[in-house]
Amino acid sequence: MNHCKLSAGETAGTYRITDTVTEAELLSIAKAFARRRLAKGRKITKPGLAFEHLQVLLQEYEHEVFSALFLDCQHRVICFEELFRGTIDSASVYPREVVKQALACNAAAVILVHNHPSGDPEPSDADRRITQRLTEALGLVEIRIIDHIVVGTEGCSSFAELGYL
Repeated sequence: MNHCKLSAGETAGTYRITDTVTEAELLSIAKAFARRRLAKGRKITKPGLAFEHLQVLLQEYEHEVFSALFLDCQHRVICFEELFRGTIDSASVYPREVVKQALACNAAAVILVHNHPSGDPEPSDADRRITQRLTEALGLVEIRIIDHIVVGTEGCSSFAELGYL
């Protein structure tokens, strides 16, 4: 990456770039900021606050990627993990593996997230079924699913906001 320099903008949370930057470099900077916003210790008070960052990280994939944001009992981020990769229209998700990873992270809660390469964030019937299976499996070990977010280029859909959870 070109060694572009970021400097603080006049408004809090804004930055100025002092060198010429390519689109790829700009996307790389955006992804770095998104990862930092989802870094360990950050509190997620509302899943909607994570939408923008998750969209930046997942919208470009040409295949489905199923991930999880593992949280502690105060809903602070423990880690963000990419768990499964699939094809252009599906990903195989194994509840056992999700439970294993949640326990390994010592998570108390989880925000599930996956992308739709088609761009349409509308949850499918298969999305609703796997969410139900994961809710049951994680519930057995007292880990709550706070939300399942579907990311598309057209935006994000929240299972919690849609009343599916």
